Amino acid sequence: MFTKVYEKIKEIFKENYKAFITMLVVFIVCTVEFPYYINTPGGLINVNDRVSIDGAYHVEGSLNMAYVTEIKATLPTLLISLFNKDWDVLKEEDIVYENETIEDAYYRDHLLLEESINNAIIVGFSKAGKQVEITSSSLLVTYVDLDSETNLKIGDEIISVNGIEINNSKDISEVLKNKKAGDQIYLQVLEDNKELTKVATLKEEDGKVIIGILITEKKEVETIPEVKLKFKKSESGPSGGLMTSLAIYNYLTEEDITHGKKIVGTGTIDNYGNVGSIGGIKYKLKGAIKNGAEIFIVPNGENYKDAIRLKEENNYKIEIIGVSTIDDALNYLMDL
Repeated sequence: MFTKVYEKIKEIFKENYKAFITMLVVFIVCTVEFPYYINTPGGLINVNDRVSIDGAYHVEGSLNMAYVTEIKATLPTLLISLFNKDWDVLKEEDIVYENETIEDAYYRDHLLLEESINNAIIVGFSKAGKQVEITSSSLLVTYVDLDSETNLKIGDEIISVNGIEINNSKDISEVLKNKKAGDQIYLQVLEDNKELTKVATLKEEDGKVIIGILITEKKEVETIPEVKLKFKKSESGPSGGLMTSLAIYNYLTEEDITHGKKIVGTGTIDNYGNVGSIGGIKYKLKGAIKNGAEIFIVPNGENYKDAIRLKEENNYKIEIIGVSTIDDALNYLMDL
């Protein structure tokens, strides 16, 4: 029985081997990845669907975050990018810092999303006059500059600097404010759950004394009422912070700041309510337009200028609002 089946398969292959080889070649050509990434206009995430709060008020409209779609380059996608002006090809070094891998960048972006969510909870609850408490806070190293003089590693949790306990980035700034370039500092860190002492020699950049690292603040937050946020594993980065804080605030207050409108925005948020700039504004604006948004909220500065320029160049029918703080956004939305 087995012999007959084998002979039949062999016969079919002999008769059609050219077709099989062609299919294999086409498959390889279409799926092999190149060291490039392609950025394209993304879609919208309705933040109302990602936030769950006990006793939340009803919302008529929607608060949405815009995102950039990033795909790994293959031969077909590279060919499409030649004919689609909205598809931009980037080298890997264009999307990662010097001295880091793409895995390091993804690790950092996921931590930044977590930080962004917690900042949004703090800001949204505070603005709504509801109870929110930071129960714990720690700092994680997410990038080490190639020129820095330190044995710190990505993932190190900073416990203290020169014997002074560190809970947030302001604590580090306080330690460094009386230091000068060339000074050495000693850092107690947790690396793979082991407490170690590490050293850094400070340097000066743009008039400021720095270590030469990037850090992310990891917080644990408790609220009354309880809030839950759900994001996909594929989602990362801090640029949804502003819209998440607005969605949380809106669920906690009786007045619906959407007024039934489809509102899209982008921008980071810190735990004081300050809005920070983001990348990929042209892709996000295009995604908002494609999905029928009426209002697009962006950080003031270059992001706002770029959005206005793109609106005028393409004759987009959308209202663009620049904000520097969550208060700016709330004041505008309340007056709709």
